[in-house]
Amino acid sequence: MAITELEITKRSSFASGESFGNVGAYELLEGTAHYAVDPSHPRNQGITDLDLAPRNAAGLVEFSADFAMLQPANVERGNRRILFDVVNRGRKTALSLNSVPTANDPTSPLEAGNGYLMRRGYTVVWGGWQADVPPTPGLIGMHAPEAIGPQGPLTGKIMCQFQCNEPTNVFLLADRQHLPNPAADPEEADATLTVRDLPNSPAAPVDRDQWSFVRVEDADLEPQHNHVYMPSGFEPGKIYQLVYTTTGSRIVGLGFAAMRDVVSFLKHAPATAGNPCAGAIDYAYAMGRSQSGRFLRQYIHVGINEDEEDRPALDGIIPHVAGAMRGEFNLRFGQPSKDVCYIIPEMFPFTDTQQTDPVTGAQGSLLETLERRGNVPKIMFTNTSAEYWRGDAALIHTDLETLTDAAESSSVRRYHFAGCQHGSGDFPPIEIRANDGIKGQLPFNSVDYAPLLRAALDNLDRWVTTGEEPPASRHPSLNDGTAVESHTLLERFAQIPGVRVPTQTTRAIRLDYGPESHLGRTIKLPADEGEEFPALVADIDESFNERRGICLPDLTVPVATYTGWNLRDESIGNPNLFIGITGGLAGWTLPLPATRSEREASGDPRSSIEERYSDREDYLEQVTRAAMGLVSEGYLLEEDVEEVVDLAGRKYDFWSADADRC
Repeated sequence: MAITELEITKRSSFASGESFGNVGAYELLEGTAHYAVDPSHPRNQGITDLDLAPRNAAGLVEFSADFAMLQPANVERGNRRILFDVVNRGRKTALSLNSVPTANDPTSPLEAGNGYLMRRGYTVVWGGWQADVPPTPGLIGMHAPEAIGPQGPLTGKIMCQFQCNEPTNVFLLADRQHLPNPAADPEEADATLTVRDLPNSPAAPVDRDQWSFVRVEDADLEPQHNHVYMPSGFEPGKIYQLVYTTTGSRIVGLGFAAMRDVVSFLKHAPATAGNPCAGAIDYAYAMGRSQSGRFLRQYIHVGINEDEEDRPALDGIIPHVAGAMRGEFNLRFGQPSKDVCYIIPEMFPFTDTQQTDPVTGAQGSLLETLERRGNVPKIMFTNTSAEYWRGDAALIHTDLETLTDAAESSSVRRYHFAGCQHGSGDFPPIEIRANDGIKGQLPFNSVDYAPLLRAALDNLDRWVTTGEEPPASRHPSLNDGTAVESHTLLERFAQIPGVRVPTQTTRAIRLDYGPESHLGRTIKLPADEGEEFPALVADIDESFNERRGICLPDLTVPVATYTGWNLRDESIGNPNLFIGITGGLAGWTLPLPATRSEREASGDPRSSIEERYSDREDYLEQVTRAAMGLVSEGYLLEEDVEEVVDLAGRKYDFWSADADRC
């Protein structure tokens, strides 16, 4: 077995020993997983540069990863299922299913929230998979070897992308303060820096004499040249791309083996091997959001879900808010943190069934490797409006040749959480994000979609364990006309007083990184840019809310309009750019006019709250009916109806004519 030791260094009670229904109390285990994988094993052949990893005396590749697990104190009371939380840049996210906000401080104690996962009896597992996570206390990372060629550590081209929200003249040579990739030669003449306003706009070169790889004052302090420096300063909001030569390539694809093998160990290893779950696990599911969802899409495409004993690790997978993207998770000189679809190599194929790109002639399916092996886990692709407005999410269900809905695998569901932004919204709507200080043209989207994820996990569990089919896929459709090009909606949004629209929307681009990208090597940097893909989003109704997807009562019984896009405020630069095109996708919330007179005075085309509902009781009755309709269809749990109705009531109180407007 690939895990040689699961070293548990700390045990502590969870949530002050709180008891969760029949499951009881939970315990938090923390430590390190130690691995030794066979680089010649057929199940590991998809890992880029594994053949270049250092080997031990037995010919195996050793590495380690941080590990943590929430487990019922009495393991026999658990539900015999693992939920593997694919950590996002080292941060735990699974407890958002319990409606616990993601903590800005990774060392903060874990909170139970509404206890959903605990009441269900899940064993929640966190294991490091990302090789460039910085050594920040509380983060979960993987400690991977570097590839070693005949001349030693590899040297080659790498590309970084940068954006700031306030003036600066220096960037670390890494994405989001991760482990840097130093410049091999600070005087490299062929290194290039470009700048652009929008991902789809032409890039302008920045003269080489205007920037350097080290500040003059740091020449003696930074011998590895880990920064790019421009004395005149980088302009807030602008998108900068730097191509240069680096030395040292972490074998980032070992992250796939790290997840696969720790799950397999917990499912199959005996107690004598140090398995704290021995004999207590039958099924394992993985959920990853955003970056981690893209990791899961890449894991699915690479198709190494079976361990070295040919046993499937994951039985169900939920890649959440990944859109149609994958990422640099199996790439030489890969930066797993990078998340921009306009520079991500090898995006195609997008769909879970066979497709053809009519422009390039490329063919493929996301599932083809798994299907060839004959063991495909159950998969639910879940996205929000933000990934659609980014320009790529609809590609997962679009036939590019006919521009109709793509066929769907029997092992897959595709769900669109209509009217939601990338991360679940807060109410009252926030105006400035605490984690990065970003401000939008309007307050951020306030739709809480956590109940939809809880229902999805319950449905996935029944699908895997009993064969009960989950609710049908629900997303914007070309076949019924509810999927439209994003740019066609801009004139309509511009009719709403106070709404500023961009001059153009964003689209994913065909990128040619050279003939070896399918082998995990980018030969052309930057890539040759080809034709854009279609950018489809859900059409909107008379309240300007989306009318296709899984629509919570926020949209079907509205007191506000909610979007998956939000422009940058002028105070943070580049106000014509969507927030989050380079990370942290956002939407906006705009309440409906409270009264008819208010609507008429402002010229707002949306019917007022007063015109829609006779009073609060009428409104909440409609919300309850809409929520129960989702329950009957299987998209919402009945236990969450009260929470949905309560939030709706607070929104009505906040925005109706009876609200305190002072």
